[in-house]
Amino acid sequence: MRDMGAGTGTIAANLAAIRERMERAASRAKRRVEEITLVGISKGVAADRIREAFVAGVRHVGESRVQEWESKAPHLEDLAATWHLVGHLQRNKAARAVALFHAVDSLDSLPLAERLDRAAGDGRRMPVLLEVRLDLSGSKSGCDPEELPRLAEGMLLLPHLEWRGLMTVPPLAENLEQARSAFRRLRELRDDLARRLDWPLPELSMGMSNDFEIAIEEGATQIRVGTALFGARAAAP
Repeated sequence: MRDMGAGTGTIAANLAAIRERMERAASRAKRRVEEITLVGISKGVAADRIREAFVAGVRHVGESRVQEWESKAPHLEDLAATWHLVGHLQRNKAARAVALFHAVDSLDSLPLAERLDRAAGDGRRMPVLLEVRLDLSGSKSGCDPEELPRLAEGMLLLPHLEWRGLMTVPPLAENLEQARSAFRRLRELRDDLARRLDWPLPELSMGMSNDFEIAIEEGATQIRVGTALFGARAAAP
């Protein structure tokens, strides 16, 4: 497959730099870096570079689109990695997502969750996260915070989904510190739901290439890193 990502250094060197940044951020927050999972975001990245990342040590990979991952997956079936869907999932693609991914990190409605639950079928519990839209003036996907309690209660009734926490993409900010309030809000929403429902919600997926250190300081357990790992993507035609 043609390489669709162009980096400024080798993936192994990029990964080493990311891990050093993770270590420093975890130390500032008095956390163990082992608590934090790096998810390499492979949108626009060819299968051979994903394989290169696996060889370098990346064990979790996130893809944004079902159709794009369908073209890559046959080239990577031998890798013992965890494949995450991190982009918006349409209901009519739920069965395809179940077949292709180990986890869906971007559920944003109960009808979609119910469709995914039916597609997962007997004998499987698919780990999922609920995506929360904190930028209510923008067009990002995700459920509104006010909808979370109702959606959360419905999630607990779905036997084939293992609801593990929340995910967000922060609003565009003029400076990185402005993202901190969004990350803190997501953590507070998670903590409130866990208390209210008496349900363990260990995962917070937040933080990307430019702000994951702040996310770690605010409690992220998963960070989603694309550009810092693979380099800048080629511009869309």
